[in-house]
Amino acid sequence: MSLVEQFILFALSLVANAFSAFAGGGAGLLQLPLLIFLGLPFSVALATHKVASVALGVGATLRHLRTNALERRMALFILACGLPGVVLGASFILRVPDRSAELALGLLTVGLGIYSWLQAQLGQEHQPRNRHRQGMVIGGVVLFVIGVLNGSLTSGTGLFVTLWLVRWFGLDYQRAIAYTLILVGMFWNGGGAITLGILGEIRWEWLPALLLGSLLGGYLGTHLAIKKGNKVIKRVFEVVTILVGLKLILG
Repeated sequence: MSLVEQFILFALSLVANAFSAFAGGGAGLLQLPLLIFLGLPFSVALATHKVASVALGVGATLRHLRTNALERRMALFILACGLPGVVLGASFILRVPDRSAELALGLLTVGLGIYSWLQAQLGQEHQPRNRHRQGMVIGGVVLFVIGVLNGSLTSGTGLFVTLWLVRWFGLDYQRAIAYTLILVGMFWNGGGAITLGILGEIRWEWLPALLLGSLLGGYLGTHLAIKKGNKVIKRVFEVVTILVGLKLILG
């Protein structure tokens, strides 16, 4: 790649991942279409994007290390439920057409944003719930399904995890985004990247700019989210969710 193309990749990756870290998902809204526009086939762009998005989780983790925001038991639960779904989804995406799934996911994602907008107090306070056996089973099944979507599609699935943690488990937006960025960003996307790398192709020479943009964007967006609080995060989440949904619908 030329130096200009590397700079464009870095700049848009920085912006996309900063918004993603602030809102709790949606980096693929800009990053993946850019890779396709610059000439990568869908499967190669997806695998390359997945590798780069791991750096988003690293950047967020570096900032969250000072806040001690995660409960170890909940973190392990999210990983155990989601990772098998990620591997399953990544294994199938290279063999199936994705347009219908993207359209359905786009409609659902827009619905999530509208739902959050209508629920004024959603995610404003940390009120843990559904931690009993039945609640954990239902929560785990949904996380597995989101994991399948995360492995097979590109935009919006981190937003699904954020809203599910808020709605079902009673987390506030700041805590939910911390789980999403660290666990989905590093481990779910890492699992998807490994699976896609084994089954498909990664464009390694494109990664330095993408990784740097994702790392810095993840740290910057997380810093802003911690400083601004739940009310601002909720509004940004809703805007990003609706934009991601519209992008998936329009193609």
